[in-house]
Amino acid sequence: MRLAAPGTWLSQVRDDRRMDVAASLPSPCVVVLVGAGAAGKSTWAGAHAPAGSILSSDDLRALVGSGEDDIGASADAFALLELAIRARLSRRLTTVVDTLGLDVERRLRWLGLARDQQMPCFVVAFDTPPAQCRARNRARPKRIPVEALDAQLRSYAAQRAGLEDEGFDRVLTAEPLRIVAEPFVDAPEAASRQRTDPLRMRFGLHISEFPWPPNELRGAVASVAARAEAAGFEAIWVMDHFRQIPQIGRAWDDMPESWTTLAYLAGVTERIGLGTLVTGITYRNVAHLAKIVATLDVLSGGRARCGLGLGWFEQEHRAYGWDFPSTARRYAVLEDALQLLPMMWGPGSPPFDGKVLRVPETMCYPRPLQHRIPVLVGGNGERRTLELAARYADACNVMGDRATVRHKAEVLREHCARVGRDPADVAVTHLSTVLVGDHDRRLEADVERLRPRGRSAQWFAKSVHAGTVDDQIGRFRSLADAGVSEVMLRLANISDVDAIDRMAKVIHAFS
Repeated sequence: MRLAAPGTWLSQVRDDRRMDVAASLPSPCVVVLVGAGAAGKSTWAGAHAPAGSILSSDDLRALVGSGEDDIGASADAFALLELAIRARLSRRLTTVVDTLGLDVERRLRWLGLARDQQMPCFVVAFDTPPAQCRARNRARPKRIPVEALDAQLRSYAAQRAGLEDEGFDRVLTAEPLRIVAEPFVDAPEAASRQRTDPLRMRFGLHISEFPWPPNELRGAVASVAARAEAAGFEAIWVMDHFRQIPQIGRAWDDMPESWTTLAYLAGVTERIGLGTLVTGITYRNVAHLAKIVATLDVLSGGRARCGLGLGWFEQEHRAYGWDFPSTARRYAVLEDALQLLPMMWGPGSPPFDGKVLRVPETMCYPRPLQHRIPVLVGGNGERRTLELAARYADACNVMGDRATVRHKAEVLREHCARVGRDPADVAVTHLSTVLVGDHDRRLEADVERLRPRGRSAQWFAKSVHAGTVDDQIGRFRSLADAGVSEVMLRLANISDVDAIDRMAKVIHAFS
């Protein structure tokens, strides 16, 4: 297995080879079904479209008329359909239009609405043989009149070849297909690459919330850590915050102190690394921080990791009575800390005089067991943060999609070249949230159960990178190709006892 080296949806879906492998469309998108009656459109939509995304003219006829076969209600049904399409697309919601699709003017209008919202728009053409359509129609309790079905079949035959020239992003046939978040569009191909030409990648579990009652917290955290170690996670990372951050929860949600939590985890695990992602450099005296980390390293048997960052949460500082220095001042403290900590952990006790920090004796006993405790700098800042990582750290941690990560990795390499350091000595790591399901239906159910009130399933699925095991393997392979060597994962459902076990299948693919 090789070690991992440190586009847009439109280009992806127009690559025939990739689409044939992936059989996936990016969400949000618009899918227009085109075919004669009894061609199988509604059956196909029910099997392959995301729950709640289908707009059916038959359903709307039943809503405004006496039933789905109430042809007299068609004008009102299609007026409602147009309104519903505009409303859904204005919210950038994936929409599957289940009608005959044989009205060219309507098709092009829907395409235009998709373009207005910068959403990809696809046609699925149902090339069902006419004889099969007629046989299905005869078996229906309420049949389409023979003359009407014959007219639909003739219209479809006349229009089929021209669909390719109408400007849709792709004309697909009625094969199995998935509509997935953009990072997973080419996941099947990437997962296939991982199987045939595997890369090694490390995985860390990021615990950012503690959704258990205080009297259950001790056992729950120990159980999570044990499962993570058994699953193949190589590190557990906790946030260094004293109240929950607004991106995740409420200020009064339980948030145990980070280094105390890691010390407890050291006692209930054997092999897994332990660190903060990341310690705010403004929260503690830096020399004292060196002592805390060294103590953890000794008591854990050499498993400590030290993540450092500027400390961005001003409200938290104010609540605890801490000063919140300017950004420039915090960068100065961070640079001093990146030089001071290795001195504190190293031999002797020379004085340290930095830009803003002064320590007369860099003395720290007991010394860490590790020759060098890994130091990670968190943050996406290209001019200063990544430059400091290149100059002093063992790793940087970034966020964002594959293109962003690839760009950050290149910026890091450029900084390394300027300071005369081998880029291979500074790992690129990546932090994101994941929701892993064994299959699509389980995943849809979990998304619906976990999504916040007032947020769409589509929004939530994208925000937590909801995907199957194979989806996740493909996504992480793509990140590895972009230069990532370790990923830190926040599980969207950490209290689900099986979530870590499902992640184990992903980890195994990279071990």
